[in-house]
Amino acid sequence: MDTNGNSGRGGKPTINDIARLSGVSKKTVSRVINRSPLLNEDTRKRVDDIIRATGYVPNPQARALALRRNFLIGLVHDNPNAQMVLGVQQGILGVLKGTEYELIVRPVDRGSTTLVADVRSFLERQRLHGVVLLPPISENNGLAALCDSLGCRYVRMGSADLDDAAHMVASNDREVVRDAVAYLAGIGHRRIAIITGPQGFRSAFERRQGYEEALSAAGIAPNPGYAAEGNYRFESGLAAARMLLAQAPRPTAIFASNDEMAAGTLHAARMIGLDVPADLSIIGFDDTAIAAHIWPPLTTVRWPIVEMGKAAARKLLAGTIDEQPEMPGDALFPSQLIQRASTAPPK
Repeated sequence: MDTNGNSGRGGKPTINDIARLSGVSKKTVSRVINRSPLLNEDTRKRVDDIIRATGYVPNPQARALALRRNFLIGLVHDNPNAQMVLGVQQGILGVLKGTEYELIVRPVDRGSTTLVADVRSFLERQRLHGVVLLPPISENNGLAALCDSLGCRYVRMGSADLDDAAHMVASNDREVVRDAVAYLAGIGHRRIAIITGPQGFRSAFERRQGYEEALSAAGIAPNPGYAAEGNYRFESGLAAARMLLAQAPRPTAIFASNDEMAAGTLHAARMIGLDVPADLSIIGFDDTAIAAHIWPPLTTVRWPIVEMGKAAARKLLAGTIDEQPEMPGDALFPSQLIQRASTAPPK
């Protein structure tokens, strides 16, 4: 044993050393490490001081065994918007940095008849501390009930409130799309089209509702020929925009329900010789890197997806590490319209 009281292999202190130096049992040291509430503050402080002084690092495998949970946060999704998934990952990883927790990503098939059984198998096999559910599967109440039944923390992400604040991070899609389309109407556009997201996505529904509410408020009668469905991918935006631009009269503005489809819309306009924004104004949604990098730079809705990912991770870690509060309450993360060069008054 060295002068620091280290008797472990390679001079590293063990949990037995911490117990001996603190004058408590190994079980008490374990309770301090695992932040058990069944301790008085004097004991907790004494053990924490010894841990810091000796540089003791708890064995994560042993802790996981004791807690019957691994130090893993799951991200479960069935989302065709790759930039959205990457943004959520960025936010979660930013919170997990410097902690014992790691992120594990699991794509699933929302249309599968075995979806709930597949997620159950994943949660039981990995023994996750908690899981973030992305839309559209976050809208599945059966998955939330499954997490509850397994004692697995969960946070649902969506375009509208689906749960209580401890289990939810949401954006105001309907409201901000209403503002975006109202902006187009305000600068003189009357023939405003929409490329929606895929059926079954709450985000697609909320954004379509915002579009329709803005038209109604501006006194613009909806034109069935000015709506086309996409799937949040570039190719679908290209195909939908070509259909919309073939209408007579042609729309003077298109709201695309994400930036990938807005980029496809820009491409479709150039294929037939239209100038953006002189002949066609375009607005997207997300404010991913593509929005500022294409020409002209895209007017779009900035979706705070990274901040939503951070909030989801904080909710899952609430009360488990010193830096996180017991019950973070923020559930709504407003988006905002970012005006760039792809919009202008109609000719």
